[in-house]
Amino acid sequence: MPSLIDERTEARPNPRQEAAARVRHATPSRRRTVTLVRGLAGILALALVWEFAPRWGLVDSYFIPPLHVVLQAWWELARSGELADHVRASMVRSATGFALATAVAIPLGAAIAWYRPVREFFQPALEIFRNTAALAILPVFTLILGIGETSKIAIVTYACFFPILLSTITGVATVDTQLLRSARVLGLSPVATFRKVVFPAAIPTIFTGIRISGAAAILVLIAAEMIGANQGLGFLISYASMNFLIPKMYAAILTTSLLGLVINYSLVALERRFSRWRA
Repeated sequence: MPSLIDERTEARPNPRQEAAARVRHATPSRRRTVTLVRGLAGILALALVWEFAPRWGLVDSYFIPPLHVVLQAWWELARSGELADHVRASMVRSATGFALATAVAIPLGAAIAWYRPVREFFQPALEIFRNTAALAILPVFTLILGIGETSKIAIVTYACFFPILLSTITGVATVDTQLLRSARVLGLSPVATFRKVVFPAAIPTIFTGIRISGAAAILVLIAAEMIGANQGLGFLISYASMNFLIPKMYAAILTTSLLGLVINYSLVALERRFSRWRA
């Protein structure tokens, strides 16, 4: 027969279960606050590891300097205006290529998914190009378009095009058939059905490709700028590494990461703006 102490122990709630229940039943604002605090704690832990690992000799402090040294180099670049010039050059190239890819990929993807003849015409060629990595054909863009701005914008456009195209095709092709039946019952024309039913329903899937392309726009551009450029974050990283300006190199890498975060969260906010109908 279990003792009174055992019964009390079994009746006593688990602290972890209590904490999970409090978070689960908390208000949305409280849940967001808890998520934000945990995220900041993770970033703080990473910063502490970066700061003290070189100091304690866990890594070579010359090749991985402490975080405060990198931040000092970042501040010097920002104060001199050099960092702003490189960020501006990279942003103009990536934003232009991203905008061109979006403007072409969304209408083309919608047409491929909505009209069978268009799909049969474009699909073989698209299957060939979508399996070719953007950086693999970077020399082709450089040979044809030169080492100027045009080749870099073109390679960013190519890298961003296919994620948006494929997500648009998937989003339009997988719209709930019940919605299409309802549109037919209401007597909507094919154009009105696409504009009022199909495209709004496909927006969440389309934005998945847009967010992937937002990251690709920065990553591919950095690689292109390392190969042939005299300005931009990729050029700054390459120049600093070749001249053993290690803190400056990490400052440029850190700026690239922050830029990618800003782009991603901006696209998330934009997705929420266009998907207010979702629960």
